[in-house]
Amino acid sequence: MTANSTAYKAPGAPGTGGATPRPRRHRPPVSPARRSGWTPWLYLLPALVLLGGLLVYPIYQLGLISFLEYTQAQVSGGEPATFQGFGNYATLFQDSQFWQVLAATVVFAALCVLATLLVGCALAVLLTRVRALPRLALMMAALGAWATPAITGSTVWVFLFDADFGPVNRVLGLGDFSWTYGRYSAFALVLLEVLWCSFPFVMVTVYAGIRAIPTEVLEAAALDGASQWRIWRSVMAPMLRPILIVVTIQSIIWDFKVFTQIYVMTNGGGIAGQNLVLNVYAYQKAFASSQYSLGSAIGVVMLAILLAVTLVYLRLVRRQGEEL
Repeated sequence: MTANSTAYKAPGAPGTGGATPRPRRHRPPVSPARRSGWTPWLYLLPALVLLGGLLVYPIYQLGLISFLEYTQAQVSGGEPATFQGFGNYATLFQDSQFWQVLAATVVFAALCVLATLLVGCALAVLLTRVRALPRLALMMAALGAWATPAITGSTVWVFLFDADFGPVNRVLGLGDFSWTYGRYSAFALVLLEVLWCSFPFVMVTVYAGIRAIPTEVLEAAALDGASQWRIWRSVMAPMLRPILIVVTIQSIIWDFKVFTQIYVMTNGGGIAGQNLVLNVYAYQKAFASSQYSLGSAIGVVMLAILLAVTLVYLRLVRRQGEEL
């Protein structure tokens, strides 16, 4: 080929007269992190659908009934349900008994949570100090209490503290003293039963957390001369804080909505309702008095209180820089 020969030009090049093809637009590749971000939700989707049916719909119905006039007449179909707006809540908040029951519920739940955490954490530390056989015996006894149904445990405790046939009064020399007659003694008896069936959860959970703490850290604190209380307060408790947050929130929810123990041990709320808590109070309004709308309103108030307490507690924890 000579120098004067015409150079080859590709189609579409300038001077050839061919059409210039459009450049292809390539979509940016999806990053693996973005693709894998949906994977957990796909695995959780069946559980979320199930929880939606079991929780969201009943809560929706609870809130709906709380805004209606819904009594036995509406249940039987004799009268149509009418919209009341916030009328049921106004009636509830104007009832002095509601505020008395709310205050009693808050104090009782706070004492139950505090006692459960103290006993559960103390026994968890004790499990790390005893030998294998006592540890196994304590663990089996605690799990037995935890596995006992609430109504069975409540019935047994009522028998143990019975004024006529209970062995506790005989051992303590209290004669025919009735634990369920007085308001504070009845609440104390129920608190002991709630503590008995609640501390195993805290004990087992905290014990598992203690076992996860490196032994070198605890040994270093002991070599520095720290007492057992100082080791717990300055070393173990900060490292166990995420676990303590979980057991505290669980205990608040469980103890705030206690029903079976109060209902069984005080025969429906005590003499003249002196031992009522919100859950039993809602039951009496809804089923004993057939005021289903007021009972639903009490349920909504309880749900709002528990959500508010949980969110405030988590917010305080996050302010301290803790990650859940």
